[in-house]
Amino acid sequence: MTTTEIVVIVVALLILAALVAWYVARRQRSKKLRSRFGPEYQHAVNQLGRARAEQDLRRRAERVDKFHIRRLSEEDRNHFAELWRRTQTGFVDDPPHSIAEADRIVCQLMEARGYPVADFERRAADLSVDHPMVVRYYRAAHAVALRLEQGQAGTEDLRQALVNYRELFDELLEARAADARGVIR
Repeated sequence: MTTTEIVVIVVALLILAALVAWYVARRQRSKKLRSRFGPEYQHAVNQLGRARAEQDLRRRAERVDKFHIRRLSEEDRNHFAELWRRTQTGFVDDPPHSIAEADRIVCQLMEARGYPVADFERRAADLSVDHPMVVRYYRAAHAVALRLEQGQAGTEDLRQALVNYRELFDELLEARAADARGVIR
């Protein structure tokens, strides 16, 4: 073998090794994001495609990591629990009002925990970082609330929306996701 052939083979092997390393690193990043974000990972991939979704999820995590998310005091927990109890009880007499109240309470609870409460999409994206298993319920409840504003939601839709809001409410009130990650913020 000539020196030139040896150099070509070595360069080709280096390029192949670099490509394999890049591929393995990319798969590891994807696996880590899938694990952290659960169903939210697939939701983002469906919306944006894999590469853009992964970039978006990483940005979300970086943004939320800068927030000062905090646990609620026992007094605040009791206050929000009472607000929720009244809202849920009021559903029997006025389902549309209860849905509006549920959304308002969830926003107040997010704010009390330290999440910014900008537009809905930003709230959902921020929640997906620490609460990826319940953000889909928030989206579903919000979709019903929007249909309600257009007069297109029936009582069963509203009941399901309240159940969905409750999933998020319970998660935020208990702070299970942050605890599961070992983060006390």
